[in-house]
Amino acid sequence: MKKRWLVIISVCSFLLGAGGIYASMMWIFPNWQDPQSNQESGTVQILPTMEKVAEAYDLIQHAYVEEVDTKKLIQGAIQGMVATLQDPYSVYMDEETAERFNESMDSSFNGIGAQIAIQEGKLVIISPIKNSPAEKAGLKAKDQIIKIDGDSVDGLDLYEASSKIRGKKGTAVTLDIMRSGVSKSLNYEIVRDEVPILTVFSELKESGGKKFGYVEITSFAEGTAKDFEAELKELEAENIEGLVIDVRGNPGGMLISVQEILAQLVTGEKPYVQIEERSGKKQTYYSELEKEKGYPITVLIDEGSASASEILVAALNEINGTTLIGTKTFGKGTVQQPIPLEAGGNLKLTMAKWLTPDGNWIHGKGIDPTIEVQQPAYFNAHAIEYKEPLKLNMNDENIKFAQEMLKGLGFSPGRIDGYFDEQTEKAVRAFQSIEELPITGEIDEKTVAKLEGKIADFIKDEKNDIQLQVALKSLQKNN
Repeated sequence: MKKRWLVIISVCSFLLGAGGIYASMMWIFPNWQDPQSNQESGTVQILPTMEKVAEAYDLIQHAYVEEVDTKKLIQGAIQGMVATLQDPYSVYMDEETAERFNESMDSSFNGIGAQIAIQEGKLVIISPIKNSPAEKAGLKAKDQIIKIDGDSVDGLDLYEASSKIRGKKGTAVTLDIMRSGVSKSLNYEIVRDEVPILTVFSELKESGGKKFGYVEITSFAEGTAKDFEAELKELEAENIEGLVIDVRGNPGGMLISVQEILAQLVTGEKPYVQIEERSGKKQTYYSELEKEKGYPITVLIDEGSASASEILVAALNEINGTTLIGTKTFGKGTVQQPIPLEAGGNLKLTMAKWLTPDGNWIHGKGIDPTIEVQQPAYFNAHAIEYKEPLKLNMNDENIKFAQEMLKGLGFSPGRIDGYFDEQTEKAVRAFQSIEELPITGEIDEKTVAKLEGKIADFIKDEKNDIQLQVALKSLQKNN
């Protein structure tokens, strides 16, 4: 008989803890299972082309030199079939992994608080969760994980990797990271903690003598839409003249949350999302809203904005003509369905594409901003791995990181190529003098800590958030 399944539209992110967030909606997929096949036994008939597989299974089970774990043999066969798809978003999950996957809908979890995905065969971080151990440790979007607790991640699928990173609150996990612009791997020891999933943050901002609303959505969880509606009502009570929606670093979430938010913002002129089956058949979903908001809206995006975030972004842009500010989004446009197997476990399989209102498939491409704005270089400043004092005439990658920080803070190190020259020494002395540190001209441990602390303060200061400032200026022009 036909079955109604829970559909996932996600960046295939798996929160590194006891929980996770995914985009979902109810949808009936094509009749992939023959309704008349073995209804009584509950098994699927073995096709003639599968006889070779059955023969190999029987031969290994009875003739191999050592006794074989039948369960592992079957799991290996399924994993092998899924691997031939060369689709990082299609994954076989055994009973234990499937149980953790089902737990991933919790409102909080124990872990480091980051979303991961397999991209071009590499295990990458999509985004750390706001205020999570991962964010506090300094992990960034697009960081590539190469080792977990000293072991290579080669050959691990998404859920195997997440299992190694997961653990009890208070325990630590060590990740070796490769980062763009850094020649050597970076080593992070992160203590796991409980990470509550708080997804909506709002604030009233004033710019150019006008009041604007600002709402940051960090992911699309079960209560996100209600929280968004409540926060927006409070902002509207202040008679805002525009709204900034910030989905930078938002890896996705439950489609129902996106649907409920879009129902408040976009009209039914076009479908806010289209789901396309393998056959080419499409299902379209519309908002019932007749009029959009009476004030302009801008959306902040970056490479960490993925999946459900991209559904929101594309709908606002292609239906309402909303201005998008920042950098290109991640680009995740496929639909996965976790199917419980009768023998246990789940097969999470890519079964459809999602398309934008205008029918565009953004998978692997992302969504370009209307106005491209890069953040200041120090927003991507790399942590300094302190081993010894850095001083005159040394050449080290960590000196380069320090030079970038000094430049971002308004000091003048001269070169930023990692060579510690006299100009860099002068900049270090000036920084130490201002911060009331011993004036040595060397980058010692206290200087490193102060540099990184000041950079963190600069990033938190919204005056230095150029993307946000451009968004506010854009709203002023549209009033």
